[in-house]
Amino acid sequence: MDTRFAEAGGVRMRWEEAGEGTPVVFVHGIPTSPRLWRHVVPKVGGARSMAWEMVGYGASIPEGRDRDISVARQAGYLADWMREVGLGDGAVVVGHDLGGGVAQILTVRNPELVRGLVLTNCISYDSWPVAPVRAIRAAGPLLGRMPLSAFRRFYAAFLRGGHDDRGRWRESVSEHLPFYEGAGGAEALVRQARSLDVRDTLDVSDEIPRLGVPARLVWGAADRFLHIGYGYRLAYELGGSIQRIEGGMHFVPEDHPDEIATAVNGLLEEAG
Repeated sequence: MDTRFAEAGGVRMRWEEAGEGTPVVFVHGIPTSPRLWRHVVPKVGGARSMAWEMVGYGASIPEGRDRDISVARQAGYLADWMREVGLGDGAVVVGHDLGGGVAQILTVRNPELVRGLVLTNCISYDSWPVAPVRAIRAAGPLLGRMPLSAFRRFYAAFLRGGHDDRGRWRESVSEHLPFYEGAGGAEALVRQARSLDVRDTLDVSDEIPRLGVPARLVWGAADRFLHIGYGYRLAYELGGSIQRIEGGMHFVPEDHPDEIATAVNGLLEEAG
């Protein structure tokens, strides 16, 4: 994928792009980056795939300093970016983890920008912040001063708890960790964790059943962070389908990209 930049709403935003066709916007979560979708995008056909980077994450960690990087505000940044890059007529939006919460808020507040939703192991309702993130928040001052060598071990252990494919876990660490190493290490992760507020999804939860947008969900049934029960509730209230991946854990886009790509391709056909 090619790396691109644009300024929207006074913020320099970054994304990775590949292909041509119907626009599909991919949104990652914590503690990852657009590289989360590296195995999914090549399997999506007939699409302009655009993996957007949340402000204050990945290579955009510096852009998040002294800015609101909450989930609700990320939905506003995403809307600004979509309009800036010519997606004002809408796109299929794919979200994982925090990115799924961003996608839900975007759809409620800017329904004209969303042609369809694919959600995988994402935050919703009162399901979050998850236990590791709560621990990071609680240990903030101490964790923020953690030496880089110790942070590397901590970060690898964090990701290990969400992968059922050990090889993909190691690969995931090598893909995402360098962004933290180059931008303050633990301090950047603490800042991200402290920006999270469950009210961001609770504030839109009553609107989910009224969205009327085509939706598909894919969920790792063994996710210890975000229970599949929330996936079933989302699927029911969105009027969409859910695919259960037995043994799948949290980082489904990395461990099970075929299933995510199949859901996206199916929704592209459904959405026309």
